[in-house]
Amino acid sequence: MDRQPDRLRKRSDFLAAARGRKRAERGLVLQANFRHDENPPRLGFTVTRKVGNAVARNRVKRRLRAAAAEVLSLAAKDGYDYVLIGRQETLTRRWPDLLSDLTIALRKVHGSRNGETPAPSDASRSASGKDLPHG
Repeated sequence: MDRQPDRLRKRSDFLAAARGRKRAERGLVLQANFRHDENPPRLGFTVTRKVGNAVARNRVKRRLRAAAAEVLSLAAKDGYDYVLIGRQETLTRRWPDLLSDLTIALRKVHGSRNGETPAPSDASRSASGKDLPHG
């Protein structure tokens, strides 16, 4: 991918991504939804008030945008919508670890392990049926 992904702006696009595959890592949560088209990937960011005040939330979004610029420019797939959800850990997570979190999450939502593609319902559940660890 040669350029930055387009941005998600409509609530319906964010809700559609929430119904897709999810992967929670220590520094972020990644939601991915396949749109069944060949258009370039789109990207959205969200950070809840639980993370902190406006200054902290904006800092988290800036870190996520920078991480996405580095990782998604190489690994994002056409036809996907991605939503990065910031966590409190995003503020203090070391930069290489945050990049690693995003890379791992992308691999998991794309099902790159042994070429298999997990079903959407399996992507957000562990083998025991419980949600993945929150950090």
